[in-house]
Amino acid sequence: MDRISDFLTIIRNANNAHKETCSAPYSKINRHIAEIMKNEGFVREIIEGKDLKGRKTIVIKMKYVGDKSAINHIQRWSKPGRRLYYQYSEIPRVMGGLGLGIMTTSKGILKDRDARRQKVGGEMICTVW
Repeated sequence: MDRISDFLTIIRNANNAHKETCSAPYSKINRHIAEIMKNEGFVREIIEGKDLKGRKTIVIKMKYVGDKSAINHIQRWSKPGRRLYYQYSEIPRVMGGLGLGIMTTSKGILKDRDARRQKVGGEMICTVW
């Protein structure tokens, strides 16, 4: 079971259905991914909540500009069956630098630009544009 893929799929489905909010199970990785997406302007707000059984969840308020959503594409990059690690000099640019890559590094979960700037490599989790 891949929790990151499940999290990205929840966001993708809410985006495609033009939902105002979506709710996903809480984890530190999911929280960091959502915070990076919020800081880059892909989602409006992140709220921690609880479901009916009392488990922690992350409620994400989706962002739309007119009728179009801020997220055009969100994709899992490195998968449990095929991990993709990059040195800082080999980190691929998403959409020629217009998109966002999210990576796990030794310094935490970072944007691809920050990983290049700090000269740390790591595993590319997902891409968003």
